[in-house]
Amino acid sequence: MTATERSIELAVAAARAASDRKAQEIIALDVSEQLVLTDVFLIASGTNERQVGAIVDAVEEALFHLGAKPIRREGKSQGRWVLVDFGDIVVHVQHAEDRVYYALERLWKDCPLIELPADAHGTLED
Repeated sequence: MTATERSIELAVAAARAASDRKAQEIIALDVSEQLVLTDVFLIASGTNERQVGAIVDAVEEALFHLGAKPIRREGKSQGRWVLVDFGDIVVHVQHAEDRVYYALERLWKDCPLIELPADAHGTLED
């Protein structure tokens, strides 16, 4: 089984919203084979706590316009690693330092990447 069209639509919208807030290294992983609770992990980085919060706010607003509401949100007050669960997708926005430390991409390396449009990749680290 692969991620549903709805999950991919939400992931692309979330990635575009994150990119609009200058998120770095945005990737989407199809975790549908490994997890029964969600189809996609979207991972993005921010350079500081304030930017992490702004990225999360933008993602929530974009997905709200598509009829998706967060089921659960964790970590927003700290601004280091915010997890927002929308059911179909789970969005992880991490401070760049924490992203390197926790390396979610490595943990889920067996999951296929979902191709994101060019305007949804975010900026690359310098």
